[in-house]
Amino acid sequence: MAFAKGTFGYDLDFLKQYHHDLIVLDDDDSGAAVIILPAYQGRVMTSTTDGMNGQSFGWVNQELIASRKTVEHMNAFGGEERVWLGPEGGQFSVYFKKGADFTFDNWFVPAAFDTEAFDVISVSQSQARFKKAMRLENYSGNTFDLEIDRTISLWDNKGIENLLGMVIPQGIKAVGFETVNGLTNTGTNAWDKKYGMLSIWILCMMNASDKTNVAIPYKQGDASILGKIVTDDYFGKVPAERLQAANGLILFKADANHRSKIGISPLRAMPLAVSYDATNQVLTVTQFSLQEGITDYVNSLWQIQEEPFAGDAVNAYNDGPINGSQMGRFYEIESSSPAAALQPGETMIHRNAVIHFTGDKESLNNISMKLLGVAVDAITL
Repeated sequence: MAFAKGTFGYDLDFLKQYHHDLIVLDDDDSGAAVIILPAYQGRVMTSTTDGMNGQSFGWVNQELIASRKTVEHMNAFGGEERVWLGPEGGQFSVYFKKGADFTFDNWFVPAAFDTEAFDVISVSQSQARFKKAMRLENYSGNTFDLEIDRTISLWDNKGIENLLGMVIPQGIKAVGFETVNGLTNTGTNAWDKKYGMLSIWILCMMNASDKTNVAIPYKQGDASILGKIVTDDYFGKVPAERLQAANGLILFKADANHRSKIGISPLRAMPLAVSYDATNQVLTVTQFSLQEGITDYVNSLWQIQEEPFAGDAVNAYNDGPINGSQMGRFYEIESSSPAAALQPGETMIHRNAVIHFTGDKESLNNISMKLLGVAVDAITL
């Protein structure tokens, strides 16, 4: 049976051609399912609320995967949830070699979390666990021996309800999964502000429509204490019609028509981001670890930094055309752990959960009101 493009079954059949060891977690009762690829670092490639014919939510770079090739700087295979490590730029970056200029020609995603497989530790119908030992060197020339321990769990509806503290309305279909990502210092050097620190960086690439918008709540308060609400100039300042921040809610257009990125500092961040695809009536919730009172987050700006631990806790990215070409029709929600000040043998844990709801607009409104205090029509620019 041939499945329609854009369905879970279509993406599953495609990925099976290139990855015979792929893992599917599924819930027989609800039709919820996710696809995980060990070869892509235990990456959740996509998910659905409704079985093989249900909509596929993760962006999959079929062209790159089908080429069976790897490229030099970064292999953008796609995937609804993957683990990277920060910082990306600065004197403690693990993406630039010591002394290199901070330009794209010198930027390389380390192979350990770009092209190398993670080891499969265990698999059941609802959970898969992976590990990967790595050695990385930062821009300052310091070496990091580490291990990532990553567990992916598919929830049933009761698990989703417990996480969000709400009852899923009748007629709504849902898929929810959580990743628990452990970062362990397996070396002999302490990680600190002088030596350099890493962070767990989770990136979620999801299919965009022309009517997709992101809503991120933020802590309101005095800018002299909490700083600016949002960083909006990663790739040039985001146009006003694409970004608004007022009354505790940031709205960001995620239609894959304009390349842009925003960031929220740990002083302003809350452990929640929501997006709404009005074209397909999909409400997506991302919830993640956020430790109250901890404000040291790695700074990923591509420059030597005066404040290398004044980075973002939450980011959103919208893809778009650049120089006549485009990576894909997707947007990203990103969450980060604090800078990992780990002694040898110590571990930091960062959790990230993604939940998709599909169904009638009135029921999706009820969920949005519960989580954000506004209806889905208010998540619109």
